Amino acid sequence: MAKRGGFPGGMPGNMNNLMKQAQKMQKQMEENQRALEEKEFTATAGGGVVEVTISGKREVKKVTLKEEVVDPDDIEMLEDLIVAAANEALRMVEEESGAAMAKLTGGLGGLGGGFPF
Repeated sequence: MAKRGGFPGGMPGNMNNLMKQAQKMQKQMEENQRALEEKEFTATAGGGVVEVTISGKREVKKVTLKEEVVDPDDIEMLEDLIVAAANEALRMVEEESGAAMAKLTGGLGGLGGGFPF
C-alpha cells in the first residue's frame, strides 16, 4: 500500500504538487512563446547590403537590399545573400527560444535527455 501523498510502489512525492508545478511551467512556456512571437529578429549578409527581418513566429517580415547589391548579371549572388541573412535570422529565433526554454527548465534538456538517472 502506498504512503499517503505518494505514488503506488513507494515513489516519493506529492501528485498535487507535481500537477501544480506542471501547470505553472506550462503557463510560463505559453507566456514565453507569446513574448517570442512578438519579437523581430534582423540579420544581415554581404557586409550589410542584404537585411532580412523575421518574426518570432518564423515569418519573413521584411527584406531590405542596398542598391549596390542589385546586379542583373549576378542574380545568383543576391539570392545567396538573401538566403544567408534569412537563415541567420532564423538561427537567432531558435537561439532565443532555446535560451528561454533552458531558463524555464533549469537546463534539464529536451525530452529523454539531461536527467542524471
